[in-house]
Amino acid sequence: MPATASMKAITYHRYGSPDVLEIRDVPAPLPGDDEILIRVRAAEATKSDCELRSLKYSVKRFWLPLRLAVGVMKPRRQILGGYFAGEIAVVGRRVVNHTVGERVFGTSRLRLGDYAQYLVLPANFTVVPMPVNMDFSDAAAVSLGGLNALHFMRLAGLREGEKVLINGGDSIGAWAVQIAQALGAEVTVVDSALKEAFARRLGADHFIDYQKQRFADQRGVFDVMFDMMAGSDYADCLSVLKPDGRYLAGNPRLALMLRSIITN
Repeated sequence: MPATASMKAITYHRYGSPDVLEIRDVPAPLPGDDEILIRVRAAEATKSDCELRSLKYSVKRFWLPLRLAVGVMKPRRQILGGYFAGEIAVVGRRVVNHTVGERVFGTSRLRLGDYAQYLVLPANFTVVPMPVNMDFSDAAAVSLGGLNALHFMRLAGLREGEKVLINGGDSIGAWAVQIAQALGAEVTVVDSALKEAFARRLGADHFIDYQKQRFADQRGVFDVMFDMMAGSDYADCLSVLKPDGRYLAGNPRLALMLRSIITN
């Protein structure tokens, strides 16, 4: 791609409501020797994008460090988007793990930049070939929930035949249900009754409607407790575990992280 080429991108130059977003012509990026240029076909719009755009974070303790990182008065990186699907347009001369024309999906991490026609990333980033039976929009929607769920299920060391309780069946939790099932676990999901059919389609063996039953009533039943709800009671979460059970929190509060340090 010539150095003078431009591309369309959704940009923002100040923090605020969705009205700060605008489509502009910006210089197209050029890959270095160890980088790849991706033609973005679909990008996932996430809660994180909304928080970066507005500077309003659901986890309040991140407010100051994130503002220092992303820009105090205005955003340093003016193109949002951390998860994408597309085609590789150019590969750097030292890149050996990708080829031009390859259909890929993945994450640009905190480099962002996916709300644009083209994106440059290091070749060693999490960028992998798309399944042949998946389209671009579906692939772009996989990475956030799928990568996080895979991280937590690996961290749990989940084994075949174990029982796992997943508190919160949306997004990361929904992917965790599928991954846990694929690993041979017996899965129980906690959520509202409206989501029971969805959870069971994903592979949940059991379902607890939190409006009718406390999951903490299942004392000492589970090998793994994966909690995606930021307001859960820590003692309740631990109470459902067997003596050698493992507890994972997907949205931990600072107080919870401090308590976990001293918990045997």
